[in-house]
Order: sequence, then C-alpha cells, then structure tokens
Amino acid sequence: MAVYTEVSDDELSTFVEHFSIGKLLSYKGIAEGVENSNYIIQTEDGPFILTLYEKRVNEEQLPFFLDLMEHLSTRGITCPVPLKDEEGHALGRLAGRPAALFTFLSGMWPRKIKPVHCAELGRALAELHVAGRDFPQQRKNDLSVNDWRPLLNQCIDHADELQVGLGELLLKELDYLEANWPHDLPKGIIHADAFPDNVFFRGEECSGLIDFYFACYDLCAYDLAICMNAWCFERDGDFNVTKAKLLLSHYRKVRDFSTEEVDALPLIARGAAMRFLLTRLYDWVNTPKDAFVKPKDPLEYLKILKFHQAVETSGAYGLK
Repeated sequence: MAVYTEVSDDELSTFVEHFSIGKLLSYKGIAEGVENSNYIIQTEDGPFILTLYEKRVNEEQLPFFLDLMEHLSTRGITCPVPLKDEEGHALGRLAGRPAALFTFLSGMWPRKIKPVHCAELGRALAELHVAGRDFPQQRKNDLSVNDWRPLLNQCIDHADELQVGLGELLLKELDYLEANWPHDLPKGIIHADAFPDNVFFRGEECSGLIDFYFACYDLCAYDLAICMNAWCFERDGDFNVTKAKLLLSHYRKVRDFSTEEVDALPLIARGAAMRFLLTRLYDWVNTPKDAFVKPKDPLEYLKILKFHQAVETSGAYGLK
C-alpha cells in the first residue's frame, strides 16, 4: 500500500470545500506509486486525484512541477492539471503534508508492453519535449551524472552483498561515464521517469502521462534512453529491437534527432541504466525490511547496463 499518510473524513471534506468542485462524496487510497500518498476522490462534480507529498519530495520544488503540468496542458499535452482553490492557490496543506488536487486522467498503464505502446510513447514523449520549449522555468536534474558518485558512495559498502564484484564494476563504469558524458546535446524539459506505470492508454492509444515529480531541464536524448530501458527490455532481460525502433522512429516524426544525439545514444543509455541501478541499490540498502513498499531489484538494471556496454553504434537500437 503506497498511502503513507491517512486522511480523516472531516479533514478532507474541509479541504475540498475550498475548491469549486462540489461536496465530497467518497475517497479511496491508491495502492500504486512509491513517492507520495494518492487518493481518488469523488465529489459532486466527478472524480479527482488528491496527492499528499511525503518527506522525500522537496516542498520548495513543488511549484515548478505544478506550473509545468498546467503549462503542458495548455500546449495540448494530456496530463493531470492542478486545481486552484478560491484564492488561486494550487498547493495547500492537509494532514500535515503539502497537498494538491488534480483533474482525473482516464486510462490504464500497460501491464504487458506491446510494440504499439512503444510507438505511442515515442510520439507522446516528443510532443512533451516540443511543448516544454517555451516553459519559462528550469529545474536542475538532481539525479544526473554529477550526482551519481555521491549516491554510490552512500551504498557501495553493501553492493557486494547483492552481487560479488558489483562495487568495483560500478566504480569503473562511473569513472567512464563521468569522463565521457556529453553536455552539449539538445536540452529541454524532460519527464525523466516515463516508466510504463506513468503512461496511460485507452486501448492502444496513449491517453496521457502522469507523475512529473522528476521532471527537469536536461538532455532530451536522456529522456529517450530512460524510456528505451524501461519499455524495450523483456522480463527475461532480452532487448527487443522492434520496440526500440518503434519508440525512436515515432519520436523523430515529431522531433528529429541530431547526428550527435544518434552517435551518443549508447553512452546515454548506459548512463540512464546507471541512474536507476544506483537509486534502486540505495533503496535496497536503506528500505526497512518491514516497509509497505518493497525495493525494486537493482540487478535488473545491471543486465541493461551490460547490454549497452556491448553496443558499438545506435544501429543496435534500430536507428540508421
């Protein structure tokens, strides 16, 4: 269960009264998600999503995320839109936590990823990158290449408990990534966490994106690499080049790559694998054994990293 903060009937009813959405009729915790507490609430005006931001979220950065979702919506991107209360504020407090209400986004995330899902994701991601070009705010990526070594230092002493030799492998890979990471490729607003459970579909059509709380200003190709790693590897760890080709080809129909981006994609994919390997390793080391949410397997991303280490050109991803 991913509801960390319980809300009372009276508290929530009072909170909802400040929005022009009618009276509260019912509410229910949403089990999915790992960062925040989420509820689906039903009012006289329909369903909405309530999010209570937990301690891992920097409250000072919340206005950026809320403003970004509002901006993207005005540019035609289907995503949750924050509601504003009678005083024009999107962010309030509930049960001792920062809290916000959002429009309800219909659809389901794909439990079994098909090639058509990857094609739709490519289009949707490119549209997001284009729509974010005139967003006036910027936020540094707190989990980019310069942040990986401090993260590794916090958990490297336990890396070999997960797999013998893992600590040394990660140190060598990090040395390589730091020495070769590209900084002059096209940048913009990226989602940075468009995993399958953050992309909704109705049938085979993408109906929108959710969970923008890692969104930041960084390499567009990095966002693509995150998606390729999350969507184009099968459960047994095998890479599905058909899915990758569809993801990348449908992306470039909306926003084409530069030659430099194509050439750098194997390196960037290694970095994207390293980012999630390290955060998963950190969670594996630091999550209490009796926690509601169990940490995800870091070794899944070790397999992905090793695949990209063997890639010589982007042709391996179906690119020409």
